[in-house]
Amino acid sequence: QVRLVESGGGLVQAGGSLRLACAAASGSIYGLKQMAWYRQAPDKQREWVATINNDDTTDYVDSMKGRFTISRDNAKNTLYLQMNSLTPEDTAVYYCNAVVQLAPEFPEMPFWGQGTQVTVSS
Repeated sequence: QVRLVESGGGLVQAGGSLRLACAAASGSIYGLKQMAWYRQAPDKQREWVATINNDDTTDYVDSMKGRFTISRDNAKNTLYLQMNSLTPEDTAVYYCNAVVQLAPEFPEMPFWGQGTQVTVSS
């Protein structure tokens, strides 16, 4: 199984910055396809934020390009999301996601962290 633990959330004023981290721990796995960040604001559906692939290519929601940066540190087995120029619209619980194939006979499946709260005040 895969365990993902997010950290780094908190309360910040508009225009400020936060860096989220997602520490990954698992037993033996067959393959990791990608890792991503999602977020869920109050009374809204969970939405995709950014993805980083095994070749280090990245994808972002257009509204977050230039403000958010997804990265990873393989040595530390950690995924990051650097968030700058935050606005109250960024207030949400942020979740780490990993798409993992546990064994060659199994399909790829997603794993989720518990989430970390980001609150941006105006």
